[in-house]
Amino acid sequence: MPKTKISALIHASNNERSLGRALDSLRPCDEVIVVDHGSRDETVKVAREHGAKVITGVPGVDRGAYAQDARNRWILCLLPQEALAEELEASLFEWSEDEHGSEQMGFNVAIREQNGNGWNTLPAEMRLANRKQINWTGDLPPENPKAPTLAGHILRIPEGD
Repeated sequence: MPKTKISALIHASNNERSLGRALDSLRPCDEVIVVDHGSRDETVKVAREHGAKVITGVPGVDRGAYAQDARNRWILCLLPQEALAEELEASLFEWSEDEHGSEQMGFNVAIREQNGNGWNTLPAEMRLANRKQINWTGDLPPENPKAPTLAGHILRIPEGD
């Protein structure tokens, strides 16, 4: 049975401090795309050092449109200050071992956000999207509470000022 391949998509702008951690966690992905939106720091260098394909963002183009630059049907969307927790990495490796129906729109993933007092658990968001079934305009696909949820979570560590 053929493996289901995943492309990761991250939109970045001056995220040199957090991007490396995000990229290091994307081991289940067969392709990683970083869309740079005018960074003036080392964001592009960090992305290239981690083997990501770097695309220069074009003003006025919907961010979701860059999913069309991916080689694969399934797009894992991450913010540059996020990383996959180990359980989600394992879940994605397991998920990719199967073939998934082309009619499935996507999968939700739980989010855990670090704050001054520890971690907050946030509602699951659609983060693994079938680009042949759904379009979006922002950094992330639209919410779909009815979508199945993958085991594990994304860790969000806001960048300090």
